[in-house]
Amino acid sequence: MNVRDAFYEVLRAHGIRTIFGNPGSNELPLLSNLPADFQYIHALQEGAAIGMADGYARASGQPALVNLHAAAGTGNAMGNLTNTQAGHVPVIVTSGQQARRYAALGALLTNVDAPTLARPLVKWSNEPLRAEDVPHALSRGILLARSAPAGPVYLSLPLDDWDHDVDAGALAQLEIRAVHGDPVLAEPSLALIRSRLAAASNPVMILGPGTDDAAGWDGAARLAENLALPVYVAPSPSRCPFPTRHPNYRGILPSDIPGVASALDGHDLAMAFGTAIFRYHVFADGDYLPAGTELWTVTSDPDEAARSPVGRALIGNPSDALTRLADTTPSGERAPLAALARPRPLDEPGPAFSAEAIIDALDAAKDESTVIAHEWTSVDTTWDRFDLSRPGSLFFPDAGALGWGLPAAIGLQLGDPSRRVLSVLGDGALHYTVSALWTAAHYRVPVVFVVARNREYAALKNFAQVMQFENVPALDLPDIDITDIAAGYGVPATRATSLTQLTTAVKEALSADGPRLVEVPQQRLST
Repeated sequence: MNVRDAFYEVLRAHGIRTIFGNPGSNELPLLSNLPADFQYIHALQEGAAIGMADGYARASGQPALVNLHAAAGTGNAMGNLTNTQAGHVPVIVTSGQQARRYAALGALLTNVDAPTLARPLVKWSNEPLRAEDVPHALSRGILLARSAPAGPVYLSLPLDDWDHDVDAGALAQLEIRAVHGDPVLAEPSLALIRSRLAAASNPVMILGPGTDDAAGWDGAARLAENLALPVYVAPSPSRCPFPTRHPNYRGILPSDIPGVASALDGHDLAMAFGTAIFRYHVFADGDYLPAGTELWTVTSDPDEAARSPVGRALIGNPSDALTRLADTTPSGERAPLAALARPRPLDEPGPAFSAEAIIDALDAAKDESTVIAHEWTSVDTTWDRFDLSRPGSLFFPDAGALGWGLPAAIGLQLGDPSRRVLSVLGDGALHYTVSALWTAAHYRVPVVFVVARNREYAALKNFAQVMQFENVPALDLPDIDITDIAAGYGVPATRATSLTQLTTAVKEALSADGPRLVEVPQQRLST
C-alpha cells in the first residue's frame, strides 16, 4: 500500500470521510481518483474552506479535515484559523507542498507570540521527515486535535510523498490507535469550589463557550437553581451557554473592563466556567473587579488560565465540574430568583428596521432546533433577544475575525443535518467570504442566509463614536445589490420590506430543500 492509500485508511479509522478545500496543483496527487466513500466539499477560497471545516467539526462533534494549497493557501486561511484556534475546534489542516521545505511555515503557526494573538494558531505542526511517516503524522494530528483542550493542527505534506510504500504492519497499528481521557477537576479542587460557594453571601455565576454542551447546560441550570445564582454570559461571547429565558439568566456582560466591574459590584464571589477571563472588546481603563469581589474560574485550557489577569483558576472540564457540583450541592437558603422582564417584540413600520426588531422577527420564524450562525457584528450583544433553549444553538466567530459566519453556517448544516441553520450576517461581513454562497448552491446545503443591509460598517462607526474620532473614511457601503450577488452564485434571494414579510420569508426558507437568502433593510447608525 502506498502513502496516499494509507492516508485515507487513517482517516477512515477515525470516521473522517469529508474533506474541505480549494485545490491547487500540489493537491492533485492526493485528490486524483478520490475514494468513493469520501466527499470533497469545494470552497472557492481558503478562508471559506477553513470556516466550513470549523462549522462541521462544531456540529458533528468530530475532527474535520481541510486541505489547503501550499503557503499561499494557508495564508489566505489564517484569518479564519484564528477563530478555529480561539474556539478550541478540532480541525486538521493539511497543506500540499512541492518539496520537503515548508516545515518553517508550520513552526510559524505554532510559535506565534504576538500580543494580538496571545497564543499559537495551531496546537501542533509537522512536516514528516520521510514519506513513510505521513500516516503516523496524520494519526498523531487527529488525536492531538481532539484532545483537551481541543484545537487545530497543521501538516505540511510534500506532493512527491504519495506514491511511496508504507509498512503494512505499522499502518495496522495506526488504525487501532486511540487516546481516551478528558482531564477533570480532582475532588479536592471541587471541594474548594463547593466550600467557597457555601461561604459566599452573594455569589454570581459566569458562563462561557466551554460549557455549551448538554452537560454544561444541565449542570449550570441545576446549580444556579440550587443556590439562587444570577447567571451572566462572559463578555464577547462566541456561544450561548445558558437558556436565555431561564429565570436566573441576567444577560451578557459588557465587553470592557469597567463595565464588567460595574456589573459584578456587590457580589463577593464570581464563579466562572468555560471562559477566558475576560475577552474585552472596547478599551477603557479601570479595575478588573470591584472591591470585595473574588473571582474563581474553571477552564480546560491551561494557557487560558495562565494568561488571565485576575482570579484563581482550576484546570479541568468545566461542564463536568458543573455537573458534579450540581449533583453534590444542596439547595441554599436564598429565595429563587425572579426572571427578568423580557422586552416585548418590536413592530416597526420601516422602511428600515432596528436590529432589535429584526431579531424579534427572526425569533418568530425559527423553532427550538434552529442553529444560528451569527456574524452581525454591530449587534453582537443583543442576540439574547432570541429564545435559545438548547445547547449548540448559537455560534459567533471566537476571535472576531470576519468571514467566518457564512462558510461556518454551511459546515454547521453539513455536520448536523437534523438541525436547520440560520446564518445572520451584516452586509459588510458577507463580502469577506461571499464566494461560499456558490458552495451552498452547488451542494444544495439548505442554509438560510439573512443579511441586514445598512450600507455601512456600523460596528466601526460605533467604535468611532466611543473613541471620539470624526470623519473616518471607508465606513459606508453604498450601491451593492446583495440579492443579485446571491442569484449570481445560484442562491435564490428576496428582499423583505416589512417585519411580517421577513418572518414569513425565513419560515418558508427554513422548510425549503436548498439555500435561500433574505435581505432586510436595517436602520443606519447615522445618516
